[in-house]
Amino acid sequence: MTATAAMISRLRKMIDEPTEATYDDVSLAWYIEMYPLLDVLGNDPQDVDWTTTPPTISEADDWIPTYDLHAAAADIWEEKAGAVSDEFDFNADGGNYSRGQKEEKYMGKARWHSSRRSAKTIKSFVEPRVTAREQSNVD
Repeated sequence: MTATAAMISRLRKMIDEPTEATYDDVSLAWYIEMYPLLDVLGNDPQDVDWTTTPPTISEADDWIPTYDLHAAAADIWEEKAGAVSDEFDFNADGGNYSRGQKEEKYMGKARWHSSRRSAKTIKSFVEPRVTAREQSNVD
């Protein structure tokens, strides 16, 4: 699984971090790769071998790397909000300083990206597993 330079660049714009001062490309790739999706052909990013105990999971060879950038952006905005959560509004020397609004704005952006996340899909299986041959004998 590999995040492309285009994905990293797009995420950088989504989180308003034009430079690598706070988040380098490796960190952003890590956030992106936390959210793999089914590709356009419906292929899962992982293959599960159910014949072993416990089942073994490996990367799917036919999966086209597809990730949920909005989910990654939401995580980063929440992290940024946490970093400024101790800032507060105050008045000093005749001036008003509204530093506490940063956290609200950052959480607003996190909610915005969270609302645009891709829908999650899961596969459900009948247990105990029935093979196609066993299924045809039942019908």
